[in-house]
Amino acid sequence: MAARPHWLFGDQLGPHFIDPRHGGPDRDAPLVMIEARSVLARRRFHRAKAHLVLSAMRHRAAELGDRVTYVRAETYREGVERAVPRGRLTVFPPTSRRAAGLVDRLHRVDVLPERGHLVTREDFTAWADAHDGTLRMEDFYHRVRRRLGLLMDGGDPRGGRWNLDHENREPPPSGRRALDLPAPWRPTEDDVDDEVRHDLDRWEREGRVAFVGRDGPRGFPATRREALSALRHFVRHRLAAFGPYEDAMLAGDPVMSHSRLSAPLNLGLLHPRECLERAERALGSGDAPPNSVEGFVRQIAGWREYVRHVYWYFGEDYRGSNELGHRAPLPDWFAELDADAVTARCLSTVLAEVRDTGWTHHIPRLMVLGSRALQDGWDPAAVNDWFHRCFVDGYDWVMLPNVIGMSQYADGGRMTTKPYTSGGAYIDRMSDLCGGCAHRPGDRTGDRACPYTAGYWAFLHRHRARLEHNPRMARSVRGLDRLTDLPETLAGVRERGDAAP
Repeated sequence: MAARPHWLFGDQLGPHFIDPRHGGPDRDAPLVMIEARSVLARRRFHRAKAHLVLSAMRHRAAELGDRVTYVRAETYREGVERAVPRGRLTVFPPTSRRAAGLVDRLHRVDVLPERGHLVTREDFTAWADAHDGTLRMEDFYHRVRRRLGLLMDGGDPRGGRWNLDHENREPPPSGRRALDLPAPWRPTEDDVDDEVRHDLDRWEREGRVAFVGRDGPRGFPATRREALSALRHFVRHRLAAFGPYEDAMLAGDPVMSHSRLSAPLNLGLLHPRECLERAERALGSGDAPPNSVEGFVRQIAGWREYVRHVYWYFGEDYRGSNELGHRAPLPDWFAELDADAVTARCLSTVLAEVRDTGWTHHIPRLMVLGSRALQDGWDPAAVNDWFHRCFVDGYDWVMLPNVIGMSQYADGGRMTTKPYTSGGAYIDRMSDLCGGCAHRPGDRTGDRACPYTAGYWAFLHRHRARLEHNPRMARSVRGLDRLTDLPETLAGVRERGDAAP
């Protein structure tokens, strides 16, 4: 009997998705890939994101050759009907609820056991249910490390401590415009990229799609070979410096010591386990210190894996969480990535990075972009949609917990123990972004009031009744009572409204 065709989604592009040793597909199974234009037409994605995804899919199809049927269709349903007119096909579990629902409705697709991750949904559910739904990433992280033997010495963490985060909060080196590191890994574009860019241009002219952001030279891996090259480059040249400056920002160095491996990981070009193994080997050989390796391992084995499972565990209703009652629409300058309209140097710099590349590292996302949205009370669903569309590594499973839970605190604390926002003092301490700014990080009122400092106190005032009982926020909330200029601070925030700060 001939092997059933197997459907590869566009985020299932690595070799581990066609290796038959762990649950199929069959070694000789024909493969199907579908490029559905309706996905791009559904919302205004970042142009660089659309380019990366299509480039990665087309590169993979070229590598697979005659084994794959690559269909360019308006919808996935149309693509399936054209590629496999009759009979059944297989697929690995899609990573989004929307795609999973589509697979269910097709009624002739058999879903194989999941792969490409460190922990199964069943294992996570058993762990979460045992904790009565009171979930903390740190507890989950310890469990993953024990089960996989990551950075372990028998039953104990190597070095005696699970978390070296207190060593990874250094501000950027004083007086430096950039870290003293080799340049980040960059790909070289080829004919496939040219074809993708030509198609995107044509679809835009025809009015079939619309994008935000700029499509500069592709900055992220689109093939397995490129992904491995990027991984090797990071481990060799940047991992050692990753830990100390993990939370730091420099206007002239948007990448800092970060790996930028989230995009190839989320496309399925890399398996998280191989990234962890290479980092662990760097620790063993003395090429990277414990705090840097532990920080990198925690990002992948802890936070990334945790976010994926929270997405499925909390259910679809989680998408509508809005415990703080934030309803304001996204301002046009934010929605359109209009960095030139923004006076605040930190926000303008980070928004320009998103506009030009579709990427920033996690601290600008959380403490500049997300904090602005939280302080100004923007609708968390709209904020989540913006992050999903505007980041090259943004997928529904990635952004929903990160934005609704961590960034916007819209779930009321189901995922994190406190809102993540701050005044300008934090940004001033952890970056060079306040230098030369029209605003002063210490000013709450007046012509040079920092929108983050004023916005922080306005946020605490607005949600005082809720936050004063939070052990991690109570001291900050009590600080409101010491502000003699609180009325003026609040008036200034109201006067600004949704104007660009």
